[in-house]
Amino acid sequence: MNVRALLNKRIGAALSQASGADSPAAVQPASRPEFGDYQANGIMGAAKRIGMNPRELAAQVVAAATVDDLAEPLEIAGPGFLNITLQGSFIATTLAAEAPLSAGINRQTVVVDYSSPNLAKEMHVGHLRSTIIGDAMARVLEALGHTVIRQNHVGDWGTQFGMLLAHLHDVSDADQSNELADLEVFYRAAKGRFDSQPEFAARARAAVVGLQSGDPDAQAQWQRFIDVSLAHCEEVYQRLGVALSRTDLAPESSYNDSLPTIVATLEQQGLIEESDGALCVFLDQFTNKQGDPLPVIVRKSDGGYLYATTDLAAILYRTSSLNADRVLYYTDARQGLHFRQIFAVASAAELAPEGMLLEHHPFGAMLGADGKPFQTRAGGVVRLTELLDEAETRARQLVAEKNPDLDEAEQSEIARVVGIGAVKYADLSKNRTSDYVFDWDQMLSFEGNTAPYLQYAYSRIRSLFRRGDIDADSFAAEISPTEPQEHKLGVALLRLPEVLEQVAAEGFPHYLCAYLYELATTFTQFYEACPVLSADEPVRSSRLALCNHTARTLKRGLGLLGIETVERM
Repeated sequence: MNVRALLNKRIGAALSQASGADSPAAVQPASRPEFGDYQANGIMGAAKRIGMNPRELAAQVVAAATVDDLAEPLEIAGPGFLNITLQGSFIATTLAAEAPLSAGINRQTVVVDYSSPNLAKEMHVGHLRSTIIGDAMARVLEALGHTVIRQNHVGDWGTQFGMLLAHLHDVSDADQSNELADLEVFYRAAKGRFDSQPEFAARARAAVVGLQSGDPDAQAQWQRFIDVSLAHCEEVYQRLGVALSRTDLAPESSYNDSLPTIVATLEQQGLIEESDGALCVFLDQFTNKQGDPLPVIVRKSDGGYLYATTDLAAILYRTSSLNADRVLYYTDARQGLHFRQIFAVASAAELAPEGMLLEHHPFGAMLGADGKPFQTRAGGVVRLTELLDEAETRARQLVAEKNPDLDEAEQSEIARVVGIGAVKYADLSKNRTSDYVFDWDQMLSFEGNTAPYLQYAYSRIRSLFRRGDIDADSFAAEISPTEPQEHKLGVALLRLPEVLEQVAAEGFPHYLCAYLYELATTFTQFYEACPVLSADEPVRSSRLALCNHTARTLKRGLGLLGIETVERM
């Protein structure tokens, strides 16, 4: 149950009744304990519109509001705010009911376009943010009952593949498997030849023509390269715990046959203009600094197509075949103009129906300590496999120091969960539109807003049940919050649905991270103030139930971020 939405509905109805107009309330979690659990505003704006004293209007709202079944008597504060404190009985019954997160949700079919590596080489740190942010969003949307269609729009077409095929042709059959084992080295070798050997560059361009015209040998060699490259991607996805498989592939090549149709559609709509031999779309809202129109090139002068044409074909497919209500694109912020133009062209050409939501959710860059894009010490790109290896190695050292009595196998498993989780959470906990500095010490800390801190909070609760010789998975008891810290923890547990709905609506996973950190901190305050195992019944069971609910919520929330937990650390 989304408690805030329920309060908004109830208080909003009372405000409309009291003001005589449609006046929605704005209920927010209270910023300070003395304000109660939530605070409602909007009264002052409504009072100004109707020429009434805000406190008098607030009094009428209190009289009209039907919240007796969930809140204590409302309190008027300041010039016209309402402080709302939830009843302990409401907290207890709502937590016990554990209503599905999807209750009351207007369900949609949502396409999430994320990860999208270039299959010409191995995945590197530049692919991390798209992959894990998109995956977290897909998980949250599914948890809320939406139909989610994952689309991995991998780059598997174009000139660079002609270059790779030409280089592969020159490698003996016996050596090809060894050469392809390290895609990054293979790519650099092919690129070096392409840049320095005109004869090789000509053969590479010819290979592209053969590939695009359906030459069987070229396509067979291309497919072999794609399979090797996808195997590298799948290894990274498995280690990251990312829910992407080959069934989610939506490669550039899959739209190749649709590209002429896109151009024909744009021509039929009267949107195409020729410029220096290229076919372009010019829209009034896109101009350069001099006020000259910016083109969206859909076919080059040599007859080749561009990313814009492919993205328009993808929109048409997602509209006509996937019946999407909403499409979310996770790419870096530098592609902002591209997507604004593509969405505008799609709308003008009626490729996307009115009401279909096309949303670019950009993200900032991962930076090194020097404030520059994160690189190796030698200045090269960091492969994701190497980054994850180092994360596990560093986590293993911390685990061994913290709990040296664990056997080797358990230390390795905890190191895997903590290391991978730390990398993912360090990214997800930041506002995705911002750049952030990659800091090993900070992300692996057991203090602060980090994955290890939350994972430890979970394992700490589970250890409490082990100490009490209680089976947490089958334990059940009525929650009866009486102490302030119990009440505060109960309210925090109720907030998960509203946080997830905000994440789903705005596309910012860091809201969920902030909530989980707040929940873990609130639990610590509760645990320090309220003895659990030593308390008398029925208080002991009530507090154990609060602890158990907290552990389940932490695990569930981390799971929605794609982060695992462990039973002990």
